[in-house]
Amino acid sequence: MDNALLIGLSRQSAMAREMSVIANNLANMNTTAFKSQTMLFDEYLMPVATEDSQDKTLSFVQDYGQVRNLSDGELKTTGNPLDVAISGEGMFQIQTPNGTQYTRDGHFQLDDQGQLVTSQGMPVLTGAGSVLRFAADEGQVSIARDGTVSTDRGQRGKLALVTFANPQNMKANGDGLYSTTEAEIPVTNPHFVQGSIEGSNVNSIVEMTNMIDVQRSYISAAKLVQTADEMRRQAISQIAAPV
Repeated sequence: MDNALLIGLSRQSAMAREMSVIANNLANMNTTAFKSQTMLFDEYLMPVATEDSQDKTLSFVQDYGQVRNLSDGELKTTGNPLDVAISGEGMFQIQTPNGTQYTRDGHFQLDDQGQLVTSQGMPVLTGAGSVLRFAADEGQVSIARDGTVSTDRGQRGKLALVTFANPQNMKANGDGLYSTTEAEIPVTNPHFVQGSIEGSNVNSIVEMTNMIDVQRSYISAAKLVQTADEMRRQAISQIAAPV
């Protein structure tokens, strides 16, 4: 009976954490370039001391990580010449107080110094590692498919687009920024789309369906725990009953 309780509780704990991931996905349905996540589960077999142990076939639910869906979100046309979407792989390089970080959120703007920055005011870097700056009297900014930035004064630089051997290892830091210790790999055939931004790749119907499935699984595990607890209570009552 104790084993049934522990198995049920392990399942409930895993389902509660999966529900949190689904809720976070739904909360970011309208977040620019947000990538949805799903839980990774595995079976955990109870360690045994001897070959004759009756517990050697017990298995528990173990959530050992999350996987990020790296597929492209829908491109949304904004008409803002400073907005840039990425079609395909790659991430922008962003200069932050904590070093270079990365994002796919291309909703850029100019700060009071004429620098191209993110919505949080962090400078966007070029492939040469420099910051793009524009004079107040420069004409319309043009961003080519390969990331070349030009104005009426000619080319001003080229946006950096990098990827990594294992992008799943990237750590989310909030505000659409990611960091990693892996080496940068330049994207050989970048595809930028000026005047657009990438939407979230969250599928609301899929997430709602997953939420219903998780809720049902949680209720099922709760019933297992309740049944095991009732059996234990009955056993204690019978043992303690006067003869």
